[in-house]
Amino acid sequence: MSTIRSVPAIDAGLGKYLREIRAFPLLEAEQEYMLAKRWLEYDDTDAAHTLVTSHLRLVVKIAAGYRHYGLPFAELISEGNIGLMRAVKKFDPEKGFRLATYAMWWIRASLNEFVLNSWSLVKVGSLAAQKKLFFNLRRIKARLSVLEQGDMTPEQVAAIAHELKVDESDVVAMNRRMSARDASLNAPLAEEGGEIQDLLADDGDNQETVVAHAEELTKGRGLIARAVATLGERERAIFVERRLNEDPPTLEDLGHRYGVSRERIRQIEAKAFEKVQALVKQGFVPPAALPAR
Repeated sequence: MSTIRSVPAIDAGLGKYLREIRAFPLLEAEQEYMLAKRWLEYDDTDAAHTLVTSHLRLVVKIAAGYRHYGLPFAELISEGNIGLMRAVKKFDPEKGFRLATYAMWWIRASLNEFVLNSWSLVKVGSLAAQKKLFFNLRRIKARLSVLEQGDMTPEQVAAIAHELKVDESDVVAMNRRMSARDASLNAPLAEEGGEIQDLLADDGDNQETVVAHAEELTKGRGLIARAVATLGERERAIFVERRLNEDPPTLEDLGHRYGVSRERIRQIEAKAFEKVQALVKQGFVPPAALPAR
């Protein structure tokens, strides 16, 4: 498959970049489908470039959610763009989903990897536990209404450590590191004045696009739910734990729970995913869900 052309450079300044990407129009569903087919079947790089540029604002929105890790916003956007281009390369329009729904997972995966590598995290216990603490600490602090607080009370630290199953000392250390590097979209734009957030205010989709995306997401979730329901009990439980949970358990944890090896859990998960993927791609509806004749 051909290489997708590069996107507008962010090197000339964040403000200039954000204004430039506003010029790329959002695509209607039919336009997106035809462009994706041209790229998939004919390696049409112009079609792929249009798919990428029409979703650059989506990358900015998602990257904004990672600004509190203290990394340069421009670098976050660049990494998110890499994830977007990976998504376009793998996007199959025949599965019935819009590119934005599919691409957000690739964008977040790229940003997660970049953030973790940039922070140079030291493993404590296990990599999975460290990642879980890193990406969930702010969410839990917000729920406890202590997001802007520096050091937390021993009771708060204990509650978070218990919920995430890590040592209290790890919670304290991570909280101090993250508090020290907190950042904001209120950062000034040197070249024109104003703030970064001023350039993001009008990037929302129109109402028709929002409704269309919501309908597609609902349709996709319904297909997945019906496909998952066809799995066996253990197969379904492992698939849900590993693929649908926000904080999936490790293969080793599930192996202990079901009394099998971690490799056996991996095999069950992979087989379940293949079944669900095939059924969703076919637009499968179980017989029980079909209307009576």
